[in-house]
Amino acid sequence: MKKILVVIDMQKDFVDGALGTPEAVAIVGNVVKEMKKDYDKVFLTRDTHQSNYLETQEGRNLPVVHCIENTSGWQLNRRVANALKKIENYEIINKPTFGSDQLAGRIAAYCKPEEIESITLIGLCTDICVVSNAMLLKTAFMETEIRCIASCCAGVTPATHDAALATMKMCQVKVI
Repeated sequence: MKKILVVIDMQKDFVDGALGTPEAVAIVGNVVKEMKKDYDKVFLTRDTHQSNYLETQEGRNLPVVHCIENTSGWQLNRRVANALKKIENYEIINKPTFGSDQLAGRIAAYCKPEEIESITLIGLCTDICVVSNAMLLKTAFMETEIRCIASCCAGVTPATHDAALATMKMCQVKVI
């Protein structure tokens, strides 16, 4: 049985850049430690926007330019990127919105759903992209244990982080 780790949007702009928070900075060590554990494959997502971001629906609702493709803010956090150097089996998926429409398919291409013991999510932001991807994975792999490690996630605020964890629990995501 395979254990899969999904690292959501651990990018400079979300850690200590345009949308960074002290809570995001505080989880980096936990994320790196979790990445070093015995997972069969690690998938990482990168929030990926273009130069017209402010003209998009998301940009109109969140008018803070961030994660523009090929900029320093779009890059993975330095410590997370360095941790990848010691991981043999990983894949990075760029996504233009909160949830990745490719993640479940990429996991299914890697192995059959019945071969998966668990899919564990960590990263940023708990209340936007982590919860969105957890719901998509719960839908795609309804008989697989979907997990979220609370100490490896941070939300826009501590209160919305807690609310997202409660939402995931209600949707049968195992919050650790």
